[in-house]
Formats: sequence, structure tokens, C-alpha cells
Amino acid sequence: MNALQLSWRNIWHRPLGSLLSLLLLALGVGIISLLLLLSTQLEERFQRDIKGVDMVMGAKGSPLQLILSSVYQIDAPTGNIPLKEALRICKHRTVAEGIPLAYGDSYQGFRLVGTDERYVKAYAMELESGQLNESDFEVCIGATVAKRSGLKLGDTFFSAHGLINAPEELAHTHEEQAYTVKGIFKSSGSALDHLILTNVASIWRIHETHDHDHGDGHGHDEHEHSEATQDQNHDHGHSHDHHDHSHDHAHGGHDHSHEAAPKARLAPMAYYEQVIADEPDKEITAMLVRFKSKLGIVQVPRIVNQQTSMQAALPAIEMNRLFDRLGLGINVLRGVAIAIILISAISVFISLYRSLKERAYEMALMRVMGASPTQLFTLVLFEGLILSAIGFLLGIVLSRFGLWLLTKWGSDDLPYSLSIFSWHPQETWLLFATLFIGILAALIPAVQASRTDIANKLAQ
Repeated sequence: MNALQLSWRNIWHRPLGSLLSLLLLALGVGIISLLLLLSTQLEERFQRDIKGVDMVMGAKGSPLQLILSSVYQIDAPTGNIPLKEALRICKHRTVAEGIPLAYGDSYQGFRLVGTDERYVKAYAMELESGQLNESDFEVCIGATVAKRSGLKLGDTFFSAHGLINAPEELAHTHEEQAYTVKGIFKSSGSALDHLILTNVASIWRIHETHDHDHGDGHGHDEHEHSEATQDQNHDHGHSHDHHDHSHDHAHGGHDHSHEAAPKARLAPMAYYEQVIADEPDKEITAMLVRFKSKLGIVQVPRIVNQQTSMQAALPAIEMNRLFDRLGLGINVLRGVAIAIILISAISVFISLYRSLKERAYEMALMRVMGASPTQLFTLVLFEGLILSAIGFLLGIVLSRFGLWLLTKWGSDDLPYSLSIFSWHPQETWLLFATLFIGILAALIPAVQASRTDIANKLAQ
């Protein structure tokens, strides 16, 4: 029987002590591994989703909330903004393009977003089947939406009022107009997998019909008011924060029959210009802006914040602030994990030291039978290595299980797919550090084992 086999048997000769050491080591390794994977993957996905978006225009409020709701789709919007005012900013000489977003409805908890084809191009989304929506009340759905909702090409559905997944008995469904699925996007691992995209006109029209069904807008019942409160007055592209009058008044009393389908065949910006020429009070939720040069980042946000009723938020700055704040919490958790690993090292040391005391006579007999001091040293050292290696493997399994739970249970709040099979480069260093800790914990008992006094131990 070689030293490795003897070490393995010695470990399981004291199961309780070994299991305690393994549990502590696995817990520490698992926490560090989970933090590495989670922080890296989230930062990578967050940085990927802000590419091509230099600035977001929205209602005044929290800049971070505006970025989270408009770029990452994981928060409620800060309100609504006049389309006319947003388009005026988009005509600035440094602005390359502005992509409007209009919110208001959802389906089975998935957000319905009114925008145009430039939004799809900005995120390089590819269709798995079907085609892009061209007419009102046509939609393209993300891969996750298709998977969870069961929607297929040609299927129709009714949207629910609001951006939250309200209980069926409380949600108001727009049964006056159905949406038709025209396309399904390939999975991209981004927030767009969880979205239902349509054009802005569909969002406007569905809520104009909703407003007309309620008369002049002043007779909303308590249930509707509750919905508006839950949505924080940020839904369906009509600002409740800036207007105390009805939705009909917000549209300026125009005829909303929308015999304007030909407008949709115009270039996007020309279409929106024609819309506000007919109805100056039209509103959207936010505008994603891309600049021609870095000069725009310096000039335009100041203009928006000082000369309009809107606010400008820069995704790169806000996300850096967010990760700075998260970094403190991650460092604290990492420190706790390192402390747990050190405690596990002490546990391994105590376990091996006590085992050596109990096996002193056995060690003496091994020396009598021809075992060298080096062999006894190696025997105990292998025990520390085996414990640390198994603890590391268990910790890796634990971290992947934790990542899977976060992906499964947190998918509604965090619409990102996290890879549980990825390997972080720093986990290689974590492996070496764990093995080193096992060797260090076993070093003193191993040295004592190699110095066993044969005559003294046999005499006892």
C-alpha cells in the first residue's frame, strides 16, 4: 500500500474532523468562486449592453434608475418626456442618432417596448425565425420570452397594463387590440432576450383606445389608480408626473384614429417629426442617444439638464458608480470567505495534529518496519493535500450551484443568463492557494511525524 492510499484511509479514520475541515474549506472556496464569476459576468454583460449608448434622456429623477430601466430593463422608468423636446436635442450637431423607447405594458411579466429597427441594429440582434415587425401591433420577441411564454410565429396575445407581473385578477388586459408575433430573436444572453419589441405607434394607440374607453379620463376607479401607483406613474408613454389632466388632454384633444400608417414607411426620425407636427403633445419614456464625437458628451448633457424638463444620464459614468458601490460589498464578502478558508486551515491543522498524537505508536511501528522519516513526512503531507483538493472541488461545485440558483430564481429581477460552466482565470490561482493552505496546515504535523522517537514511543 503506497503513501497516497494510507493517507486516504487515515483521513476517513477520523470522519467528523475531516468533514468539518472539508465543509469550512468548501464554503470559503465556494463564496470566493461565486463572487468571481458573478461580478465578472455581470460587469461583462453590463458593459456589453451600454456599447453604442452614450447618453439616455428621460424624466428627471435618479440617473441610475433611468439607466437601469432604459438600458438594462431592470427597474421602473423615472417618468415620461415630450417627444418634441427629445427630438430637438437629437438635432444637435454632435448627436448621431436618438432611439426612442416607449413603455407601458407587459405580457406574462415580460416588458413590451415600443421602438424602431435601429434598436435591433444597435444591439446586433439576429432573428432565429420570422421577420422584423413592420406594422402596428406586430411584435418580435426575445428567445427567453418565446421559451417561457410558448409564443410562436403567428400567435396573438393581449398585453396587460403596467410593467409588473400583477395577479391575473388585478391586471387590466387590453383586449381591444391583439398583438401578433412576426419574429423571434436568437438568444444573445442580454436583457433583450426578455423583451417584446413593437413600434412606438402601437404603444400610443393601445393606450389611446384605453383612454377613450374611460371617457374623459377623470373617472378612473380605485383599481386603475392602484395600477398607476404600482407603476409609479411611469407607464405607457403618458406622463402622470407632469400632467394633472386626463390622457385625452395630454394628447391635445386630437383625433386618435391614426389613419397615419403611411408615416411608418418614412425614415424613423422623419416619421417622429411628422407625428409631433400632428400631435405636439406626444410622449415617450426615454431616448437612447449616440454621439458623433466625444464633444457631445461634454455639451449635450448640460443642455438637457439645464434647458429642458428632461434629465441626461451617461451609462458609463453611472455604471462605474454602481460597480464602485458593489465592489465594497463584494470585497467584504471576499474577506469573510478568506477568513473562513483560514479557519478551515486551522481546522485541518488541529485535525492532523490530534491524529498524529493518536497514531504515534503506529508511526513508531512503521519506522521499525522500515519506513523512512521522509515517507512519514510525505504521508501526513498527502493528508493535507487530499483534504484541500477535495475541499476545492466541493467549493467549485457549491459556487456553480449557487450561480444556477441565482439564474433560476432571480431571472425576473435580473434578466441575464449566467454561465455556470465558465472558468474564471483567478480560480486557477484559488486552486494553488487552497493546496498551499493544505500543505501549510499539514507541515508542522508532517515534520513531527518524521521526527518520531521510535524507542520512546515503543516504550510508552
